[in-house]
Amino acid sequence: MTLLSTCTLLTACGGGPSVVADPTQVEGGPANTQNPLVAKYTIASACQGQGMVEFGPDTSYGRGTPWYPVPGHYQPITILVAGMRASTTYHMRSQVQCLGNTLTNSDSTFTTGSLPPIAFPTLTVTRPNPSLSSIENPGIEMITIPSAGTPALFTDRDGNPIWYYDVGQANYPFTIKSLLNSDIILSIVRPSDSVLQEVDLAGTTIHEMTIEALDQKMQAAGFDFFPGGFHHDVLPLDNGHLIVLTNFVKEFTNLPGYPGTTEVLGDGLIDLDQRWNPVWAWTSFDYLDVNRHLNGLPDWTHANALVYSPGDGNVLLSMRHQSWVLKIDYSNGVGSGKVLWRLGYQGDFALTQNGVPTDDPSLWFSFQHFPSLVSQSGPQTVLGIWDNGDYRVLDASGATCTIPGPPFCYSRATIFQIDESAMVANLFWDDAPGYFSEWGGNINQLANGNVEFDVNDPQILPAPNVASEVQEVTQTSNPEVVWKMDFFEPYSTYRAYRVPSLYTGVTWQF
Repeated sequence: MTLLSTCTLLTACGGGPSVVADPTQVEGGPANTQNPLVAKYTIASACQGQGMVEFGPDTSYGRGTPWYPVPGHYQPITILVAGMRASTTYHMRSQVQCLGNTLTNSDSTFTTGSLPPIAFPTLTVTRPNPSLSSIENPGIEMITIPSAGTPALFTDRDGNPIWYYDVGQANYPFTIKSLLNSDIILSIVRPSDSVLQEVDLAGTTIHEMTIEALDQKMQAAGFDFFPGGFHHDVLPLDNGHLIVLTNFVKEFTNLPGYPGTTEVLGDGLIDLDQRWNPVWAWTSFDYLDVNRHLNGLPDWTHANALVYSPGDGNVLLSMRHQSWVLKIDYSNGVGSGKVLWRLGYQGDFALTQNGVPTDDPSLWFSFQHFPSLVSQSGPQTVLGIWDNGDYRVLDASGATCTIPGPPFCYSRATIFQIDESAMVANLFWDDAPGYFSEWGGNINQLANGNVEFDVNDPQILPAPNVASEVQEVTQTSNPEVVWKMDFFEPYSTYRAYRVPSLYTGVTWQF
């Protein structure tokens, strides 16, 4: 049984200064949450203010939760404390800020439970050059493995699971994102359908919607398409809305090269309000040419990532089977849906490399994943793009690399500087050529300029039986590996990337 120390912080309120009546008074009891790695910590204070919990392997603590409102009058609040390794004793204490004072409770301990017998990945972490350890970025790893029975997962930077959610033996997580309230949003693929689910850190379901329920809502609201499944990405917005990526089929007759009837699979975006009702939608069929299909039909566009553009309230959409990143007129929910530009080969931007104009099509990304927003200032945007490199266009004749070669396809981490006023895309940095990652992967520029990326399912293994490798490297002309995490067969990661912590607005250093 997992035990919880329920700590009551007693404070005196009134005309005089706040004092701790008895900082050692603790009420103990069982602490059963659905997740053996998560504690439930209760604070009650006489005066109104805010409270948080510090925790760590010893009394130096080192990690903490956000601050939460404390109502006063000894009305208790409960804080879920997550981010701990299995079968480990942690020290915890609470702090309350009220009436201008910060009051700290006495230390208590919490012992986490063991991991359940589900399909956690086998992985190792190495730091090839110890002299670079000082520039390793803080945070933890968010990991998605699209394989039946694998949990949604966060690990520390040493590869230890510190949070998980069991999606079920026959199911797998497709997307994991943190919400502003530190709940987790997931899209989960099941044998017969898919589901969107919000859970708190203890694993309690807060909100759930199947794709069939969304279909019904779309029909009731009068939209003209009905999604067949949640897939690849979910975009939480600061106003509590979610933009979900869905797909659906549309029939076409006698397309060039496709006689008869063809059911073409395209993509749709749906904006869900705070109650998960659809309020805005967009479809690829309304804005793109169905006869441009780099991977053939029926899988026409194969979108895989959504990025919010805070400068103008629009949305970036990565379309793998177009080798394009689109900017769509969303305008914070009142946009026309017009495609404002297409970034990539045969798109709307001229290409430069380090500021020098070039017509070399091989420098564009191909069959990409996971564009991430590095910075934005007016018409200037910096994007990280994981360039998988499938069918990379090699020259002006339109010749492409073959999979796996020759000429060999390769993958790259890339940083592009986008100038929307001049319509120029500058390839500022890349690490080419790298291992060939035919599918999956992601990229982020970290706080100190290092770049982290996920090489998924490489054709040439970095080590025996390695299914995926995540690297943090220096953003230099000759990148050096600062940190790496190897996943071993059969665990191929769809995404694995650094996030500050399990809590919005909180960064953990270790």
